Amino acid sequence: MTSAVDLFEAELRLCGVHEGETVAVLSQTERQRAYARDFLAAAQRLGALSYEVGLPADNEAGGLDYVGVNPLAGNQAAIEALKQADLMVDLVFLLFSVEQQEIQESGTRILLCIESLDVLGRLLPTPELRERVECAAEVYEAAEVLRFTNAHGTDVTYQLGAYPVMTEYGYTDEPGRWDHWPSGFLFSGGRDDGVDGRVVIAPGDIVYPFNRYVQSPVELTVESGRIVDIRGGLDADLMADYMAGFDDEKAYGISHIGWGLNERCRWSALATDPQSIGMEGRAFYGNVLFSTGPNQELGGSNDTACHFDIPMRNCTLYLDDEPIVVDGDVVPEEMRPRSSF
Repeated sequence: MTSAVDLFEAELRLCGVHEGETVAVLSQTERQRAYARDFLAAAQRLGALSYEVGLPADNEAGGLDYVGVNPLAGNQAAIEALKQADLMVDLVFLLFSVEQQEIQESGTRILLCIESLDVLGRLLPTPELRERVECAAEVYEAAEVLRFTNAHGTDVTYQLGAYPVMTEYGYTDEPGRWDHWPSGFLFSGGRDDGVDGRVVIAPGDIVYPFNRYVQSPVELTVESGRIVDIRGGLDADLMADYMAGFDDEKAYGISHIGWGLNERCRWSALATDPQSIGMEGRAFYGNVLFSTGPNQELGGSNDTACHFDIPMRNCTLYLDDEPIVVDGDVVPEEMRPRSSF
């Protein structure tokens, strides 16, 4: 069996870590600190200088169910220490936070890593996956309109061009770039007032952060980039009540939209690993990832802490009327895996 240090060394090699670089690891809990020790050992094998920034364990905040709020807030000394690194491994989850933005803007590249060792090992990224994700990004960047549909009544249109296309393929070797191991998808966003239509979340689609497969259809009406109506049964009631609990109008904004390209990820992984944060669900091949809430990662101004990621199956997605995903299968040859799966 491959050791954690061996696995982390392989990942750091993909991230371009080499002799003379500096690697920082941000941790807080005992589990995270075990990961940190192995990341530090892996960095040392590659000749990099390395150090850990450990936060008090009793200062936990935020996470996937309350994004943008994190235990690094207000700790400028720790932020400055992380900005000194060429690569920072985030074991805590800073995504959608001003602290992460500040660290990235310093030129530090960031790798988020919070899945189990089993998932990390099975989904160690490859240059081939990166190539396909980047090819898809070129197509996405050239488009003006995205539309996606499904057999349950979804038909929604995004007016593109306001935000960049973001890629996630599981490692980062470029200054200031963030990525998440594991992953394998891409996304962008419509104009803040440029998303309109109906989204019907179907049985079997996944709702994060609930970590739950939808049991009955949830119908969302979207007007000018905002959810104005939520209808359905229990699943709709759960979503509506959760969003209302933030007492924040920005919670109803539409965030990013994209599709998955990682053929090694499995839709069924949620059922077998309920402790996972859901990267297999977000990246599985041919899913359309529909998201609501914050968009600062794209450069937007929506900073709500309420965030839904909803990987949807069996959808069809068009860019400028050209089919990219049809009934859950990716069409362009350059985006398809080179070997069968």
